[in-house]
Amino acid sequence: MSENTPTPEPQRTSLPLVMEAPRGRAKPPRHLADLDEAGRKALLEESGLPGFRAKQLSNHYFARLTSDPAEMTDLPAAQREELAAALFPRLLTPVRTMEADKGTTRKTLWRLFDGALVESVLMRYPQRATICVSSQAGCGMACPFCATGQGGLQRNMSAAEIVDQVVDGARAMARGEIAGGPGRLSNVVFMGMGEPLANYKAVVAAVHRLTDPAPAGLGLSARNVTVSTVGLVPRILQLAEEGVPVTLALSLHAPDDELRNDIVPINTRYSVAETVDAAWEFARRTKRRVSVEYAMMRDVNDQAWRADLLADVLNARGDWGWVHVNLIPLNEVPGSRFTRSRDADTAEFVRRLEAKGISTTIRDTRGDDIDAACGQLAAAE
Repeated sequence: MSENTPTPEPQRTSLPLVMEAPRGRAKPPRHLADLDEAGRKALLEESGLPGFRAKQLSNHYFARLTSDPAEMTDLPAAQREELAAALFPRLLTPVRTMEADKGTTRKTLWRLFDGALVESVLMRYPQRATICVSSQAGCGMACPFCATGQGGLQRNMSAAEIVDQVVDGARAMARGEIAGGPGRLSNVVFMGMGEPLANYKAVVAAVHRLTDPAPAGLGLSARNVTVSTVGLVPRILQLAEEGVPVTLALSLHAPDDELRNDIVPINTRYSVAETVDAAWEFARRTKRRVSVEYAMMRDVNDQAWRADLLADVLNARGDWGWVHVNLIPLNEVPGSRFTRSRDADTAEFVRRLEAKGISTTIRDTRGDDIDAACGQLAAAE
């Protein structure tokens, strides 16, 4: 396609943009990971149990990666079941687990306490192990190329429901359940089902649980935690003030308002300029480089002229290395009109960005054969 060929007109999504989770749904039971250290102690005392046991329970969950009372031999045998029941209610029940990439990728479909379905994907690489977690059951952002976006929003997840996905992944690594032998979970990405910043309070609480030193939390480096967003501008600015140096990943997918209004509906509220300005401000305040995520869609957003425009939009905010572009080969959803870009068009997109000084990579795809794109397993259930 030449640079002067008109872009095919995307069909506008028929789903509405939903910013607030539906009201009236039952909330998941309180769990140790929902609470800070003081809150855990208080919950035990409210249940008529000794508050000082909270630290021991935290150590079992975050350091020993277990919530099985039979393994808690440092607790009185007569109280183990009661203590565990007070702080470790069952939050996630595995429905289906699938493996790919010679056992180094594992995707799990989870059923929550109310029957809602969410997904997580654990990916082991030579130098790191990353888990991709869900933050909502469904998603209200209505992006037409995304399986989760087309399913609508059911509810927000609790902090503990988010954290429990990570602890499960850390446990699988520690116990050698993933090909390659025992290892350590090192990275967490909030890129599963849902828009993380639309569930802001729970996501930030989960980040604290993940990064607080053990036994208060899992003790991961905040620099190894990535929070993605399609561009909720006020929340991006709020996250910059949290004092937790996570990486921000902005799912931009188009450098111009005309196209982005159609494929990322939140753009009708916050323009490309406003969204990129907020990402730049996040980088300025946190001194953390922002990752711009760009799913490559054939003949929709992958034209060479759009690569030039994307570079110009990003460079207009300064060339001090504040941003990195991560091109994503589209995970195709069966029946969708959106398809993966041609390799030649992706290569030219990279060349154009790099020619204008934009650091660019193409994401390593994992789990295509097990529907590893967020929402695909849940949609098929």
